[in-house]
Amino acid sequence: MNTILPRRRLLLQAGAATLALPLAAARAQERRFDPQPGPWRTWELTTTVQVAEVKGATQLWLPIPDLATDWQRSLGHDWSGNAAEARIVADAPRGVRLLHARFADSVKAPVLALSSRLQTRNRAVDWQHRNVPAADPALLKANLQPTELLPTDGIVRKTALQATQGARSDVDKVRAIYQWVVANAYREPKTRGCGTGDIKTMLETGNLGGKCADLNAVFVGLCRAVGVPARDVYGLRLAPSAFGYRELGANPANLKGAQHCRAEAYLPGHGWVAMDPADVLKVARQEGSDWIKDPANPLVAPVMKGLFGQWEGNWVGWNTAHDLVLPGTVSKATLPFLMYPNGENAAGRFDELSPDTFKYTIAARELTA
Repeated sequence: MNTILPRRRLLLQAGAATLALPLAAARAQERRFDPQPGPWRTWELTTTVQVAEVKGATQLWLPIPDLATDWQRSLGHDWSGNAAEARIVADAPRGVRLLHARFADSVKAPVLALSSRLQTRNRAVDWQHRNVPAADPALLKANLQPTELLPTDGIVRKTALQATQGARSDVDKVRAIYQWVVANAYREPKTRGCGTGDIKTMLETGNLGGKCADLNAVFVGLCRAVGVPARDVYGLRLAPSAFGYRELGANPANLKGAQHCRAEAYLPGHGWVAMDPADVLKVARQEGSDWIKDPANPLVAPVMKGLFGQWEGNWVGWNTAHDLVLPGTVSKATLPFLMYPNGENAAGRFDELSPDTFKYTIAARELTA
């Protein structure tokens, strides 16, 4: 078993690069990132599937943005197409709802369009007050449990204890883990899709490169391993960032590759708190012309600070599900998460990470009063 050494001692070296710059120049380069709760934004989100290769009966499963929170709410869903049956299915223990459609063998060109109306807004924790009512104990217990790809023992537990050494409160533990992930992991643009979230393998090999479903899974797994309830929230970027960060937004007319996983940690008195170390690492790797390895860099620092407790409302959450078996599936394969359209026919599972061969599109339209 390999010993995990910091890939970059970012936090210990914070400020070293900017000190080399004139103070005025550093301030001139600094960006703002400070999402605060405000007006709701209303969206129409449409996923359209046109199955390209038909072999026997077809089934489709589409994630539905049906979270009810103080930062997102659903206004309803409609669907159309030539399915023999289409219905919304809920898997309450795993926190997911989806649209499941079946097509008869005789259908030569299966088509399904799902349209959801929803509202989102920015969110930010109020660190000065601890007045949020306690969550359901059963929910908190569920978000301490290991999953197939997020064990909480062995190297995960060992790493979590090392990362939180000296931290006493849950807030201190979560902050230490957040900083550990940013300091030791990194965004790997070559990772397919959003990654798989196999944190045991990542930690054992010392290869902590990946994308959001990998990087935020490390954060969630380490939190759970030291007794802090945490969860991934799988979703989709909807529109450009209001703060000018290219990598923190998307083109609403074409959202095929805009899937993004975020994370939450539960802190007594504050409730579920927004977290996203993966996006800090994305900005550091891809926002500028060079890979930025210092979190005190004026381009990265506002995001590093903001994404510990804040989210921007240009994103929608699908669900918090892990280890999901799609209802009615023939393959019975377990999905680590449901963030993409899924489908299968007599030839097997479709490649959900290849929208051009699977033949699906996703688009959003902001609605105004």
